[in-house]
Amino acid sequence: DPEQIQPKEATVVQMQRDYEKLSFISGSLQKDSEKKQKEIEMLFQSLEKLQKEKANHLDILAAMDVKADKAALGSKVNCSQFEANMERLDERMQELQSQISGQEQHWNNMQQQLSLVEEEKLDRLELKTFRYQMEETWKRRIEELRNEMKEGDSGAGIKKQLPVPFTCLSCDRMLSVQVPGQ
Repeated sequence: DPEQIQPKEATVVQMQRDYEKLSFISGSLQKDSEKKQKEIEMLFQSLEKLQKEKANHLDILAAMDVKADKAALGSKVNCSQFEANMERLDERMQELQSQISGQEQHWNNMQQQLSLVEEEKLDRLELKTFRYQMEETWKRRIEELRNEMKEGDSGAGIKKQLPVPFTCLSCDRMLSVQVPGQ
């Protein structure tokens, strides 16, 4: 029947149009899918690149921290060197203390000898002056040693003070004496 064939032909034509539309749409979707797949691959590559750069950045930061720690370590005092210096300082302090105690002992011996001589010759005025000068000299010397011990080892020599002015023992007259090095 021709009447029945026409609607069927119209339906087939409509189906062909729909197929063509679907085919075009599916082709467009496939192209979009391929395009998006390429974009996804590019995103993954970018992500990998960023992760590598982040790892390199973390390595650089770690290296900088290590370098900073080494620099800080360099500014710290070496413990064994500090202990050795403290031992030397302690030895020097003990030397100075022994010098002071030796000087005090020597001073006491000299004072006893002077006392004995003075008791034997009480009428000698020169001896009293000499004793006074000796006492002042020994007091200054002991004070200098104590100051040197307080100040530490300065490396300089000790300047000796001579008992001046000199007087003659027999006539109590002032003497002019040249000191070497002045």
